[in-house]
Amino acid sequence: MTVTTAHLSEKFRHVRLELAREKGHPQGDRAYGYDLVVPLEDDGNLDAKKCVKHQANCRVRRFRPGEEDLVGRLRRKPGGQWYFDYGEGEDDDELGFRFSDERFVTGEYVSILSDGVMHTYQVKLVEKL
Repeated sequence: MTVTTAHLSEKFRHVRLELAREKGHPQGDRAYGYDLVVPLEDDGNLDAKKCVKHQANCRVRRFRPGEEDLVGRLRRKPGGQWYFDYGEGEDDDELGFRFSDERFVTGEYVSILSDGVMHTYQVKLVEKL
């Protein structure tokens, strides 16, 4: 996932999410996750205004063992629901559960609805671009 950072706000961060403990993965699994390029407020919340202004640069890469990475964009529905958009149509979209309220801070947890199943991910890294 390549993002040109020269014209982006200094609030943009690379955020890495890794699968937290769940059935079938009692220790979590760093091989399942997401890399995000998103603007964050000082408290770690998504900066919705910057996301709208720089929508093309709010990127996501989903990685899983044995699958090709999916690359898409972080988008927001009119009602405020955040989702990952990987292409035409909604069949491959993944919903960020309560992303408007969550903090993307190392050690925190966020949930993502993927293929009809809710999974929890831990924020493992937040770094400036």
